[in-house]
Amino acid sequence: MNEENITRINLDDKELILIGTAHVSRQSAEQVKEVIEYERPDSVCVELDQQRYESIKEGSQWKETDIFKVIKDKKATLLLMNLAISSFQKRMAKQLGIQAGQEMIQGIESADEMGAELVLADRNIQVTFSRIWGNLGMGGRAKLLTQISLSIFSNEKISEEELEKLKTQDMLNSILQDFSDNFPRLKKPLIDERDQYLSQKIKNAPGKKIVAVLGAAHIPGIKEEIHKEHDLKKLTAKPPKSKVPKIIGWSIPVVILAIIAYTFYTNPAAGTQQTISWILWNGSFSALGAAAALGHPLAVLTAFVAAPITSLNPLLAAGWFAGVVQAYFRRPNVSDFETLSDDVTSVKGFWDNKVTRILLIVVLANLGSSLGTVIGGADVLRLFFDNL
Repeated sequence: MNEENITRINLDDKELILIGTAHVSRQSAEQVKEVIEYERPDSVCVELDQQRYESIKEGSQWKETDIFKVIKDKKATLLLMNLAISSFQKRMAKQLGIQAGQEMIQGIESADEMGAELVLADRNIQVTFSRIWGNLGMGGRAKLLTQISLSIFSNEKISEEELEKLKTQDMLNSILQDFSDNFPRLKKPLIDERDQYLSQKIKNAPGKKIVAVLGAAHIPGIKEEIHKEHDLKKLTAKPPKSKVPKIIGWSIPVVILAIIAYTFYTNPAAGTQQTISWILWNGSFSALGAAAALGHPLAVLTAFVAAPITSLNPLLAAGWFAGVVQAYFRRPNVSDFETLSDDVTSVKGFWDNKVTRILLIVVLANLGSSLGTVIGGADVLRLFFDNL
């Protein structure tokens, strides 16, 4: 049996066999099958949580999506980010003629065939996203969204041989170092904490011989963390929300309204000019964002009307209203959800699919409104000082 990419660890009375895989590699899937059949373990751990496991088993994760609920729960950006990440992986898998996550599917099937206990060893993906988002500042969030957005437009090709090289120790360490340099706050919740979580779940797996199917990026960390005890409850707790953004969010509209009100009191003409400036900058940029996403004319109009008002209320966002209007007039049908996973592999697909178009309208209208708030606010201040 080929021992390449396999790490063996003896821990107390257990033998742990870690298979480092690439998530879009045919060789990885074949090796998983070979190892499980040869070792006949008591348990097979896979790098999946319950949500992703059900998606793989049922293959209909998008069909049950309620797009109105996604907007209402303020998860449009999160879903769009998730789709963008999966599109990169699926595009690579499509290039190589295999199914994304095939090694995890193989691990599930082989565990069933061997009568081994299947252990879903990864942390819930929503918890991971929440902890990632909570650990990034505004600048980090903007940088992350930019990098993810650029991945949608990337047509970079990679050979399967190059993909296999990603599983070698030296290359992996180099990649993780670059990752740490570019996104130091992102590595902790995405890699380090999951290394700890995976390690504890693997140790807790029933039986004396355990095979774990893992992305290669986790192997170095797990080799270190497996010898420590980790609190799973602590690792799955969502980070407390900082009060600073809320304070800033309410302070800005209060200041803007106070300035406009004072200007109206001292010079009604200047106050009127401030109000018009605020409406035009906010409304125009938000409408431009909705239009860029090819929104319905009424969705674009909604963005224009809502932005000047929602910018003064941190609990509301223009994109939400524009997205609801778009969903009402261009409601996604079953085929849109069925083809969603394929459509997100191209830029054209992102704009053509009714589901992702709604998400784009929400995100771009909100971004436009934010930009309009900055420019409009600056113009309100300019007019205020000119009036003085």
